[in-house]
Amino acid sequence: MSRVKILENLHSQIDKGNHIIGVAAGSGMTAKFAKQGGADFILVLNSGRFRQMGRSSLAGYLPFENSNNMVMDFASKEIIPLVKDIPIIFGINATDPTKDMDAYIDKIKEKGFSGINNYPTVGLIDGQFRDALETEGSTYLNELAAIRTAHRKDMFTIAFVFNEIQAEQMLEAGADVICVHLGLTGGGLLGAKKVFSLEAAKVMANQIFKKCNEIRPEVIKLIYGGPVKTPIDVQYMYGNNANLMGYIGGSAFERIPTEKFITNITKAFKVSGKLDEDDLLVKMLDGITKHYDYVEFVKKYVSAHYMNEILFMDLAKVAHVSRSYLSSLFKKEVGCSFPEYLVKFRMDKATEILDRENIQLSELSSLVGYQDYAQFSKMFKKYKGCTPKQYKQKKQGK
Repeated sequence: MSRVKILENLHSQIDKGNHIIGVAAGSGMTAKFAKQGGADFILVLNSGRFRQMGRSSLAGYLPFENSNNMVMDFASKEIIPLVKDIPIIFGINATDPTKDMDAYIDKIKEKGFSGINNYPTVGLIDGQFRDALETEGSTYLNELAAIRTAHRKDMFTIAFVFNEIQAEQMLEAGADVICVHLGLTGGGLLGAKKVFSLEAAKVMANQIFKKCNEIRPEVIKLIYGGPVKTPIDVQYMYGNNANLMGYIGGSAFERIPTEKFITNITKAFKVSGKLDEDDLLVKMLDGITKHYDYVEFVKKYVSAHYMNEILFMDLAKVAHVSRSYLSSLFKKEVGCSFPEYLVKFRMDKATEILDRENIQLSELSSLVGYQDYAQFSKMFKKYKGCTPKQYKQKKQGK
């Protein structure tokens, strides 16, 4: 996809009031579903590949692999052949002494990449190691030169910057996107432990975007990483920075959701009894009324899916009746509302698990559909007369 076409598409999104979303993918699967979800472009970075290996993004800064070779290999095999009609951006290690950058950027373009991004970046390194790198000639200026070269070759360029000076330099080099890099993404099991606060991130982004507006106001302005890892975090940044046009994420789209889902679903399978889910699904697809009444369907669905989010409106749609009718019918036959029935069912399941499993209480709530332990504990006490901790202690004879 040409640079001109990419910019036209992105500015069209911005003009419509939409936000630009870039996803740093470490596998073809991530890239495929990121596109399906509406991502505007895919970044291919070495840290993404390490995330797929179960390692922290920080592994992209250690001498485990040649970064450029690694990115070229998995992107050429998994992403470019799979994901069409969306820009694929190559994360280039511009300080790589084994590559002639001018010729290598030509190769990147020939392989089908739409542009480059300066990653791994010296900008994330400080202290004595940064001093040593710069003494040896491995500096941010190498990254600047790579962006300038790619721009000259009419490639789309995304520049990670860490201060106003770097933003000014990248703008002069022709960068199409200035992305304020806020550090490695926090959160999850593998996230960086020390990150900027959202307030500090807001101040940093505001200062850099102000400099951008003084030089080239139309440049696309994005943020990446640090404390910004959820839609709520991004919303905070949008609300406090009128110049922000979008967000690029790696761990936020790939690592953190995967960690949570696989952990929770494995625990659910571990402690749950055998569920005849396939049979239930067949009946749902074949039509509820052929097999049992509406209320029986709802109860069976709750029995099979209590550990997940259940929306009563969805059940009404599957049963092909109105929500109000199903609600009235359910309350008449069961004697309570659906929300109350669901809570009672979940609390009964929680006691069953506690009776047969020596499980950590912090893990119990997610197994019965509560991501917030405090809310779970409150409901447990309301329906069981004691907290989960007190119940467990009673069972253990303490």
